[in-house]
Amino acid sequence: MLSYKFRIYPSKEQEGRLFETLELCRQTYNYFLAEWNGKSKIPSRIKLQSQLPKLKKEKPELGRVYSKVLQMVLYQLYSNLKALSQLKKNRKKVGRLRLKSKGWFKTFVYNQSGFKLTKTGKRLDLLHLSKIGDIPIRVHRTIEGRIKQVIVKRHNSGKWFACVFVEKEVNVVQREPKNVVGLDVGVKHFLTDSDGRQIENPRFYEKTIRRIRVLHHWLSRKKKGSKNYEKQKIKLAKAYERLTNQRNDFLHKLSRFYVNNYDVICVENLDIKNMVRKHNLAQKILDASWGKFLQLLEQKAERAAVRVVKVNPRGTSEGLGYENPYRDWISACRIKMRGWDSPDSPAETKPLLVEIPASSIVEAGSSLR
Repeated sequence: MLSYKFRIYPSKEQEGRLFETLELCRQTYNYFLAEWNGKSKIPSRIKLQSQLPKLKKEKPELGRVYSKVLQMVLYQLYSNLKALSQLKKNRKKVGRLRLKSKGWFKTFVYNQSGFKLTKTGKRLDLLHLSKIGDIPIRVHRTIEGRIKQVIVKRHNSGKWFACVFVEKEVNVVQREPKNVVGLDVGVKHFLTDSDGRQIENPRFYEKTIRRIRVLHHWLSRKKKGSKNYEKQKIKLAKAYERLTNQRNDFLHKLSRFYVNNYDVICVENLDIKNMVRKHNLAQKILDASWGKFLQLLEQKAERAAVRVVKVNPRGTSEGLGYENPYRDWISACRIKMRGWDSPDSPAETKPLLVEIPASSIVEAGSSLR
């Protein structure tokens, strides 16, 4: 299953229907949650969905929402109840699920049917959503496969997106392991590899924190619930969205480079949650997003038949001082040797380390030259 994310541009009338759909989904969720929350026996998903026709007679406005959208709301509730029940069986201390307040729902799902994507030959195509209409959508990438599901999502910035999930058979051709690389992530440099590259840490959060603090300050001075408060809230959400987009763009392009150019990638098996809990550099570690990078690396490698080898990080920097300019490179070599060759073979040669600025990573699959 592959996913694509495209921006949609609803008209004011269509946006009103989208908001109405979100609100009716929230009301449906709360109605059934109030009925079943706290009960020892969880109803089956089919039993939950069989009660929808009765609710529609009580609330005719639910007829303005496509039937499978409401069914997916009940599937979400069923999954939450089941997960909570499982935690109780495992003797975890858990409470009850909470009713969702107004504005909490940000997404709704069209599963299997109720949607159609139409090519127009222009900059914007059309996404037909049952009960809502034809919404302009910017399909900036070719969709490969059969569309199985569409998730409509509203961001806090006010933008609307459609996440398109497709089913496609991927013929993975196994590579002969010729090119092997070790990667050592860090704070000063985002990563250093065993071939001598050092990728600059872009520090996106540090660069935008001043702007975000100013926006938070002005938001605190607005009266909550006023029009000016909502406008300032959107400005703040856009700043956070831009930060997220910059970081994701960098991580996607860098992970794509290593997957395209190597057959085996050796990395440390880091417990990042534990590191953030105890480390004095927690904020910098979170800003670097090592976990997201390693996750994207594994996802892309799986589709490209590239092997990602996770090694024990213990001792990869042993005997190396922070002032040693070759510290990260030697660690990367040790990671490579531990993951693919003999463990902890000494690195005797010293390469000419090439520092690569983050801004030079401008294209997915770039050679980073």
